Amino acid sequence: MRKDLLRREPVRSMSSRPIEDYALLGDRKTAALVARDGSVDWLCWPRFDSGACFAALLGGPEHGHWQIAPADPAPRVSRRYRKGTLVLETEFETAAGAATLIDFMPIDDGRSDLIRIVVGRRGRVTMRTELVIRFDYGAVVPWVTRLEDGTGLRAIAGPDMLTVRTPVPLRGEGMTSMGEFTVAAGERVPFVLTYSPSHLTSPPAPAEAEGALAATEASWLTWSARCRYGGDWREAVHCSHIVLKALTYAPTGGIVAAPTTSLPERIGGPRNWDYRFCWLRDATFTLLSLLDAGYREEAQSWQDWLLRVAAGSPSQMQIMYGVAGERRLLEWEASWLPGYAGSRPVRVGNGAAGQFQLDVYGEVVDALHQARAAGLSHSEPGWALQRALVEHLETIWDQPDEGIWEVRGGRKHFVHSKVMAWVAFDRAVQSVEHWGLSGPVKRWRGLRARIHEEVCQKGFDPELDSFVQSYGAKHLDASLLLIPQVGFLAPEDPRLRGTLAAIERRLVRDGLVLRYDTEATADGMPPGEGAFLACSFWLADNLMLQGRRAEARALFERLLALRNDVGLLAEQYDPQARRQLGNFPQALSHLALTNTARNLSMTTGPAKRRANAGRTPT
Repeated sequence: MRKDLLRREPVRSMSSRPIEDYALLGDRKTAALVARDGSVDWLCWPRFDSGACFAALLGGPEHGHWQIAPADPAPRVSRRYRKGTLVLETEFETAAGAATLIDFMPIDDGRSDLIRIVVGRRGRVTMRTELVIRFDYGAVVPWVTRLEDGTGLRAIAGPDMLTVRTPVPLRGEGMTSMGEFTVAAGERVPFVLTYSPSHLTSPPAPAEAEGALAATEASWLTWSARCRYGGDWREAVHCSHIVLKALTYAPTGGIVAAPTTSLPERIGGPRNWDYRFCWLRDATFTLLSLLDAGYREEAQSWQDWLLRVAAGSPSQMQIMYGVAGERRLLEWEASWLPGYAGSRPVRVGNGAAGQFQLDVYGEVVDALHQARAAGLSHSEPGWALQRALVEHLETIWDQPDEGIWEVRGGRKHFVHSKVMAWVAFDRAVQSVEHWGLSGPVKRWRGLRARIHEEVCQKGFDPELDSFVQSYGAKHLDASLLLIPQVGFLAPEDPRLRGTLAAIERRLVRDGLVLRYDTEATADGMPPGEGAFLACSFWLADNLMLQGRRAEARALFERLLALRNDVGLLAEQYDPQARRQLGNFPQALSHLALTNTARNLSMTTGPAKRRANAGRTPT
């Protein structure tokens, strides 16, 4: 054991970088976030939902990070992804010269590596590397030894092992592995960090870091070339699809909502959630986005994942699952982490997995309906599952639930939930009428009509001239913007025009949309959060559907400008502080971006196509 591990670890403070300061790396099994200064501050291995070995994002360097940067304390920095890939290039310029840090995670090679290559561009640049490995979200200090062949270090604790290989000599200082080197123009210095279970022997070194770079770039370019979107904002749409691909857990096809946990919806507040799981609510958005981009194989994998996790008793269907379909997502707090910018608690797992949310039944049935309409392979067991879900929904649709936003303030009759129950029955009716599938269509038609009438009577407030968040409430909710998109009412319906106008008056801040007013709505948490980016894209969709195309395009352009320098979006945005909030990057934000781009670029975009799937009652 290294002698420095016997000393007490010094605690160093680090002010949290802006969320938009990070770029994403991934191998379709897990993901890393790297800051502009070359520090990898978040990485969970071997899966998205595994314990983090670098958790500085939610604390400080002492909780794990890996920085490679010039010794010069104030270099000029710029960065970009290589076009069509997730290969990141960070350019450092100093008075002595310039160097590029190339970061990537190889895909499709059966390994799990994070590879970093420093390339000299001009002059001679002195570089430093600082590696702090802390397993289990920064809690566990590993046993660090040198590799027998002298090419690097091995860090082991419990089930986990990391191996770092590099020609740069590394030394231990205060439980940190340090190294300095100089890179001249034309020189290339590699670092390879590899994860493997600790009970196995150290994995062999990769054949060549340069070969892995070429193979990774080629794989991404081949995948990106399949994207058939050719409308406006092509670069932004392609970038968003790369994010969705990176958030896909390749072994199963599940797509996580984000690769992070506990990035706050309000700095210093408690609205900090673990998003490293797969939400059924995103099913239709995901399917339509992948299909429209020409990624049928990925859409098929997503549909297959959906069928597997939803299988079983309909009464036990959850709103979210683990990447392999796990059901137990117990929520606990990592009390030793101070949280991003002091935002506590830091949560692992998500207690909302046990909530009752009616809308997911509509999302699953609608997604499978859209898949059938698109010609994806389906089976009789698939329809049997849909029918079982709808038949169970017959017994529960009239119950209150926790709603789309997973409130922790008690169940209500949320309007969005009832609308999505209507969607489930509507799509079931169409499946019988259009494809000749078997089912009690007369009964389903009756329930569809009954729910529609109830929502219009109890969910619409004539005084506000708007639909409301829940029956009898005076509060609005941005989820109401989905009503025309699912075909419940036509966009030109006066009640929807009134709803849109009310949302613009009450929920729009600096042109962006709040989910709901947390100051006025009791949701079980202290008030305060940023504008919700997906809802802001939904507003653009509604403006377009109501013929306000110029306003829709202007809003969409405003939202695109909120992306960071490498095209990434978090869950929310603070218009006053002008910074991103919430888990990052957020799949739903990028899904909404791709769908809105298509809505504005295509004659029949996803919003119109999904709306047309529903028969709008008169």
